[in-house]
Amino acid sequence: MAADKLFVYQINTWVWLNTLSRKYKKPITLSNVPNSALDELTRTGIDMVWLMGVWKRSPWGRKNALQYKHEYVGALPDITDDDVIGSAYSIGDYRVDERIGGRSGLASLRKRLKERGVKLMLDFVPNHVGKDHRWVYEPGYIVEGKPEDLRNRSSDFFAVKLPDGKEKVLAHGRDPLFPGWSDTAQLNIFNPALRREVISTLLDIAGQCDGVRCDMAMLLISDIFANTWRGYVGAALPTEFWREIIPAVKELHPNFIFTAEVYWNKEYDVIQQGFDFAYDKVLYDRIVENDVQKLRQHLVAGLDYQRHMMRFIENHDEPRAFARLGPQRSFPAATLICTLPGATLLHDGQFNGRTVKLPVQITRQPDEAPVKELEAYYRRLLEETRDPIYQEGEWYLFEIHPAWAGNITHFNMLGYGWRNPESGAYRLIVVNLTQYRSQGRVHLGHWKWLDGKTWRLFDVTDGAEYDRHGGEMTKQGLYIDLEPYESHIFRFEPAPEKRKQSALS
Repeated sequence: MAADKLFVYQINTWVWLNTLSRKYKKPITLSNVPNSALDELTRTGIDMVWLMGVWKRSPWGRKNALQYKHEYVGALPDITDDDVIGSAYSIGDYRVDERIGGRSGLASLRKRLKERGVKLMLDFVPNHVGKDHRWVYEPGYIVEGKPEDLRNRSSDFFAVKLPDGKEKVLAHGRDPLFPGWSDTAQLNIFNPALRREVISTLLDIAGQCDGVRCDMAMLLISDIFANTWRGYVGAALPTEFWREIIPAVKELHPNFIFTAEVYWNKEYDVIQQGFDFAYDKVLYDRIVENDVQKLRQHLVAGLDYQRHMMRFIENHDEPRAFARLGPQRSFPAATLICTLPGATLLHDGQFNGRTVKLPVQITRQPDEAPVKELEAYYRRLLEETRDPIYQEGEWYLFEIHPAWAGNITHFNMLGYGWRNPESGAYRLIVVNLTQYRSQGRVHLGHWKWLDGKTWRLFDVTDGAEYDRHGGEMTKQGLYIDLEPYESHIFRFEPAPEKRKQSALS
């Protein structure tokens, strides 16, 4: 699949269905989501819905989660045992849970999404399974430990009783920087038989959706896996895990989309190994740090690489954007992730300004008042970014020069644009992520085609219009004056007649 400007909308499936059930005052599953709810979801112009947590969860994982119910009170003060289902990433079986509609319910919902022009993404967890998944009992599928590991590394290993009554010590799934996840078992990706099982499972999943988000995908890179489990696994297989898995699936499902959750600057590695998109955690961190110059350095990367990045400012693993960035910074951050090259990941509740980060082990969310101004801004933003220029156009990161000698506030701004050579359409995006009013001149010399004409700049964000001469913009630079946390998207059109000039501000 060629990387494209894909908008993915993440939904916590159980929470969503619970919320709809309360809204419509009847049980809602994947089988009977009201048309009005689907229309509301898809009218924003998203391309794909990621339903997180449809698979059957580990029963043991639920028992484990109940031990931590007190930790979920901060997110849901009136929580009960019925609200706790266990982690969406402790998979008991890759079958759609019957309680939310089962396989047939998912198929029905997928069909209805497709009728609205929207694709479906599901989860795949390649590093581990629940402690009671059937693979736990298959010889060599799980990383094995030694009896002394139960004493010396109790957070990383557990004992399981096999059908023949014998006991075996197995590893919990883990990230090498942290203790093991206590509700999981670590898959041994150096086992060829396991890889065949993974391919078979993914082929079955690919028959039910249009793509998968692969959890912690970099943990399956051979050298990372080998270092994490040195002394517990044998030699790496000749072929990297993803280089074997992804082509086997795409051979039968060539348009199937693989998205990698990835950290540790391993984005390039997973793209090279076959992923269509990779989480852009670097961009997220730069936005949170509010380091504009590091953001700029990050965006200097080649366009072919950037088109494979999935930009986000929140997901189920990160704090809510409105809580972490605050009411003002949420607006320019939204502009960035929606107008940069690459895919955009949006999270259910992000448009409304939700602030409560939900544990993945619970099925209900608290009521929160929506932030109407933010909702309206996302509607305008998504309507704008559905324009073909963001799909078909050429992207360019512009230099911003001082507005006058001694004024260094131009360092607070980013400026970049899209041009469609065939239609002659242009967009210029300018963003101020800082708390300081800032001025600068965006040097549009790369767009030499602007010369010799007067252009009308229509501000998509507030409806204002300005006329500017192309020669000024390509030589002196377009003067921009941004208030703190302000961003603008300018649409360029040939000015129909000479108008009185007014300063951009």
